[in-house]
Amino acid sequence: MIIDLSHRITDGLRTYPGMAAPRISTEVSYAETAARMAPGVSFRIDRLELVGNTGTYLDTPAHFHPDGYDLAGLPLTRVVDVPAVVLDATGGIGPDLLRDAGDLAGCAVLIHTGWSRHWGSEDYFLGHPFLTADLVAGLIAADPALVGIDSLNIDDNTDPARPVHHGLLGAGIPIIEHLTGLAALPARGARFTALPAPVAGMATLPVRAVAVVPD
Repeated sequence: MIIDLSHRITDGLRTYPGMAAPRISTEVSYAETAARMAPGVSFRIDRLELVGNTGTYLDTPAHFHPDGYDLAGLPLTRVVDVPAVVLDATGGIGPDLLRDAGDLAGCAVLIHTGWSRHWGSEDYFLGHPFLTADLVAGLIAADPALVGIDSLNIDDNTDPARPVHHGLLGAGIPIIEHLTGLAALPARGARFTALPAPVAGMATLPVRAVAVVPD
């Protein structure tokens, strides 16, 4: 079974306060192409304008570290068919989150907070759950392929130090924010894939994040 873990991107979508919303428009219409194609043949080409931090997106190290790899340099082994480990944080995120997590090396560590239930409402932007600074060293030492969360931000967005972003990305571990649907995944056993387009010079971009769960 394939489970979609991504939010849909729609025209005017509000992902994060203060960020420009995506704009979806038609560059070349069916009517325009019908006038110059064979009878009964037409096509459409669309235009999408968005900031990298839109919808469910991936942060590469270049997001915080100028010498880190960007989207075009993202190692595919970190984001394609990776074993998923879902950590239940629906009761809150504390210093013991990793205590019983087991081996996380090479895994997609997905933090399930349940916050995605607020997606599309003002509540999503208020009081979101986040990882604490004391968890960063443990995550880096565990050597996961990536870390994701179903919340507004993996950091406390009122903390200018952004320890989770700075630490994980500094260690070469990409981050995925604004996941959804994590409740449908087992704690272990699913395989995770999330691919952005390989845009050189960009650090963040939306992904289609999916998990394959054995029947």
